[in-house]
Amino acid sequence: MKILKLIGKIFSFVGVFLLLLLVTVYSMGLIFCYGPSEHARNLFVTTLLETGQMKFVVGLFMSDDKVQEIVNSNSMAAFDEEVDNSLINTDEIKDKDGIELIQITGGTYMAKMIIVNDPSRVKLATIYDGSWKEYGVTLDKLVNDNDAFAGVNGGLYVSNGNKGGRPMGLVVRDGKIEHNSPSGIAGLHLVGFDENNLLRIIDLSGKNKSQVEDIIKCEKIRDAVAFQEESSDANNHFVKLIINGEEREVNGSGSGANPRTAIGQRADGSVLLLVTDGRGASGHLGATAGDLIEVMSEYGAVNAANIDGGSSSSMYYDGKYEMTSVTLYYSNSSWRLPTGFIVEKR
Repeated sequence: MKILKLIGKIFSFVGVFLLLLLVTVYSMGLIFCYGPSEHARNLFVTTLLETGQMKFVVGLFMSDDKVQEIVNSNSMAAFDEEVDNSLINTDEIKDKDGIELIQITGGTYMAKMIIVNDPSRVKLATIYDGSWKEYGVTLDKLVNDNDAFAGVNGGLYVSNGNKGGRPMGLVVRDGKIEHNSPSGIAGLHLVGFDENNLLRIIDLSGKNKSQVEDIIKCEKIRDAVAFQEESSDANNHFVKLIINGEEREVNGSGSGANPRTAIGQRADGSVLLLVTDGRGASGHLGATAGDLIEVMSEYGAVNAANIDGGSSSSMYYDGKYEMTSVTLYYSNSSWRLPTGFIVEKR
């Protein structure tokens, strides 16, 4: 009987604790959604909508119409500019061996940026060996298996269950198409480099496989992945940040705050690889679209694009992780990935 009473007390204690925790969390949600700060509410809503598993939380506090209103007020303006290759001159590179790692601190995030002077060193690594696998590999393996110096994640892929072996949209490596399945993906964009080592950001919306093949051939794309331009109450992907020195116009913060991975190129051809933290990592919420634009502009990007985010965002540099997955059980590594941009050794 004593044991039963003890077990009953334990269950009662746990039940009360969980109830208090639930009430606390729900109360915090109410404060965010209906408190005095409109900015905090908007950031709370748009940030959760960008997560893979927590989108439903927003619906517990407000109607679909209200959610859509908030999304519309924190979005990015249409940006139809195409990259002008003449604005980049790789002949101006003074130190082709130069590579630098810097740390950047923002209001709601911490970030690391790799600056690679010679764009020809930035390549795409993949797990493709004639077929794609069910499971991808961590970023350090992508880097080390290719005898590279550094790398970041990048590109759409099937991330459910952290299997990470199957890309989505498009993959081009060393001029060869390894994956081409553009149908059904709203706002698909190509992000990568052509044979002249120029960063290309090309809208593939509505293109079929044959048309995409023609673009790869005509534009002489050597290494590229795909990312998505799509905004709704269920998703918030964006690609173009800066094109030909022109910053994309944002409404509000442009997006929620989350971990991000972005790529850019300066007028002299040098490449900027940026990864931010978020989702509670080091106490940070994450970076917004507006934050990425601000950072890329500050460091001289003529062209820049968002190429991934969330738990996938990671950076490996000179034998160690500088930015790791924000997922607790992968906090010292990365999620499994099918692709990643790497920096070759000299």
